[in-house]
Amino acid sequence: MTRTASGRASAPIEIRGLTKTFKTVRAVNDLSFDAPAGSVTGFLGRTGAGKTTTLRMLLGLVSPTEGSATVNGLPLSRLPSPARTVGAVLDTGGIHPARTARAHLEIYAAAIGMPATRAAQVVALVGLESSADRKTALFSLGMKQRLALATAMLGDPEILVLDEPVRGLDREGIAWLRQFLQTFAASGRTVLISSETLSAVEAMIDHVVVVNTGSLAYEGSIDSLRASRRSRLVVACSNPPLFATALAARGITDVQIMQDGRLAISGTDSSAMVPVSAASGVTIFDVFTDHGDLEQLFISMTTPQFAVAPVRYGPPPVQYGPPSGYFGPTGYGPSGGQR
Repeated sequence: MTRTASGRASAPIEIRGLTKTFKTVRAVNDLSFDAPAGSVTGFLGRTGAGKTTTLRMLLGLVSPTEGSATVNGLPLSRLPSPARTVGAVLDTGGIHPARTARAHLEIYAAAIGMPATRAAQVVALVGLESSADRKTALFSLGMKQRLALATAMLGDPEILVLDEPVRGLDREGIAWLRQFLQTFAASGRTVLISSETLSAVEAMIDHVVVVNTGSLAYEGSIDSLRASRRSRLVVACSNPPLFATALAARGITDVQIMQDGRLAISGTDSSAMVPVSAASGVTIFDVFTDHGDLEQLFISMTTPQFAVAPVRYGPPPVQYGPPSGYFGPTGYGPSGGQR
């Protein structure tokens, strides 16, 4: 971590007012965020949100129209040893299919002034020892992702910048990557990874940056993002419209009928359902607390036009109710929860 002229500690990666315009298209728009030391930062957004363009500007591959992208307070090109400071993977296109994994790594090691022995070390680091002497044309996409990560690790960098690192990985591979990146960050180093979906990386990140059409939509900890997602009750009952009306009469008005006929109720708890059920004569079949789907929150942040079509109140669906032979929980409904 460096310090600015004012003495303020700066993050290893700082994006400030970053803008990039391609002819008439503004791919990145006045974007500012940090990737703190000792953390795995998820840089999230849908296809076309400006993620890869931002990473390319950070790595000095594209010049910004306005603003800055710095590493340890400097543009990457001004660092004394860029490859030993930042290890980056933007795609796997630089892997020659006719070379073995070991030969690929030895060539890249030589290019940044590292000994050939470093190739063997990073092969082991990413779990490719048994495939080191196979031609990469025979590699799966997940194996190529591991080899690309090994290439980024050749300089033993302080910072990793990875574009879509979970693409092509199976569940075991994703679990391995999570442990690898969290261990890397726990040593005080910095990770910035991009993804088109939050669910793919939620378990491995602790800091979140969400972009939408090139602009910042959210920045903060993953825990803060979870806390911002309100919990709600989901209730299955014999007459949803009547139950919603009974709830409104008691001042519980944040109620929505879901597409499957259940009610989504916010601003109350399950204990309030019993007296409403008894007073309205509506039988409750099931009730549980939904703590929120972060992926749906992410979609709502990154797709302004995303909206669930409103469901109109009306009679319950024909034959709506519990399966044959179902007996509800004791205490619900006018007859103790049984039909």
